[in-house]
Amino acid sequence: MLFCPYQKHTNFFQKERAHKKIYAVTLGAEERSYLQEIVSKGKASAPRRLHAQILLAGDSGPHGPGLKDDQIVTALNVGRCTVERVRRRFVEEGLESALNRKKREVFPPPKIHGEVEARLIAMACGDPPSGRRGWTMQLLADQLAEMELVESVSDETVRRTLKKTGLSPG
Repeated sequence: MLFCPYQKHTNFFQKERAHKKIYAVTLGAEERSYLQEIVSKGKASAPRRLHAQILLAGDSGPHGPGLKDDQIVTALNVGRCTVERVRRRFVEEGLESALNRKKREVFPPPKIHGEVEARLIAMACGDPPSGRRGWTMQLLADQLAEMELVESVSDETVRRTLKKTGLSPG
């Protein structure tokens, strides 16, 4: 076994963390019955049902079992981070936020599409500027910006767009 000089301290902090609940879940009677309905009816999505089970198991109120995170992890076969995240979202944002998955971040639309893509392909298939043997990705990106087809674009975006169409400059 390898010696780790920080092992004593690491174990100490892990033990302290296991006993200390930062986000304690205390459910009211209405919340508890609502969660039990979600679990028992089986019409909710699997993640929503699982989050309801986590909240019910971690309820430290008078009618809840008040299980510790380790016990919930074992009983429901979920990760510790999931249990901690559901607890935190319940305390900070409320019941519905804890039950539902967080919406994924919406990515901006692609910079190169439609007419800009057609112009890029035409440029890549055409002759390179004088004094050049061929097009480079950066040269194509600079040319698109110079022609004011896009405000700015990276050479990687140009490469992905050309790869999608089956072209490569040169």
